[in-house]
Amino acid sequence: MKTYKLGVLYGDGIGPEIVKSTVDVFVAAENHVGNVNFDYVELPMGWQGIKKYNDPVPEITKKELKTCDGWLFGPHDSAAYPPEHLAKLNPSGEMRHYFDLYSNVRPNKAIPGAKSLVGNDVDMVIFRENTEGFYPDRNMYKGIGEFMASPDVAIVAGLFTKKAAERIAHSAFRLAMKRRKKVTIVHKANVIKLGYGLFRDTCREVGKLYPEVQVDDYHIDAMTAHLVRRAKDFDVIVTTNMFGDILSDLVGELTGSLGLAPSINTNDHQAMAQAAHGSAPDIAGKNISNPVGMLLSGVMLLDWMAERHNDPALEKMARTAENAIMKTLANGICTPDLGGSASTTGFTEAIVEKIKQY
Repeated sequence: MKTYKLGVLYGDGIGPEIVKSTVDVFVAAENHVGNVNFDYVELPMGWQGIKKYNDPVPEITKKELKTCDGWLFGPHDSAAYPPEHLAKLNPSGEMRHYFDLYSNVRPNKAIPGAKSLVGNDVDMVIFRENTEGFYPDRNMYKGIGEFMASPDVAIVAGLFTKKAAERIAHSAFRLAMKRRKKVTIVHKANVIKLGYGLFRDTCREVGKLYPEVQVDDYHIDAMTAHLVRRAKDFDVIVTTNMFGDILSDLVGELTGSLGLAPSINTNDHQAMAQAAHGSAPDIAGKNISNPVGMLLSGVMLLDWMAERHNDPALEKMARTAENAIMKTLANGICTPDLGGSASTTGFTEAIVEKIKQY
């Protein structure tokens, strides 16, 4: 039986509530499976890091995460940080940049208890390139890709490399081979011809190595319309940083709620589970936050680790947790945002009880 080291970063706002929920479900699933062991290491991030180390992502956290197989990353409220920290990368950007978490994987499908605006047969995964493009908090080796030429002129540089496009494309095509074997490339090469043209063409080159996969591509503006009109037609989408951020939020809301949307950020040897939503400070501490996005991010982390370590116990743990989450929702037990009356802790306890009944 192998022991895996898992970082636990509670973050800000509702973070402590939804991350604790995920740890509780992990422990229950771990005990149920019985052939896997986790060492949970709590590390400061966000306000906790600022108060203790004057840094939202202190060095002690990054040093310890280097030794972890993966970590649960709560939301952060960086907009409310003291002025001296606003000039730094926000905690998400710092993690993605520091650990080269180049692949942001965001699945979207209907969930019991949530009203989908595009039908219940939507099942897609968006692969968002996580390290460059027009996001200046992570697209340069040193400094950031934007500056003010004068008080009235802001300049932003987008970075596009063949290496980054190749590795995110391979990630997308590998998953497509296990699904419906369809990949859609989203870009804006008709206007930004060099940058997005390089991304599109590189993804198509990679696609030739997966001849069983059907490949098409759309401009970002057209793609938003296609997702609203015929979301069920899409399987795996691969795109750049900014477009992936926008499209995944759009589809998350179309299929039920952005608050339910999970994601993981990965490099070749580590993964960070992070719900797609924010810290929701207006409901923090009220025990009414919905932990499903974080819980399903945790399930994604377990699946990723199971494949990387070839460990069927991790895969069983993932299915145990996921089935319990879905059955609890299907039984009408849910938090107020989905029309239910369960508290965060009550909803979590119902999932844990469902696991114990297996």
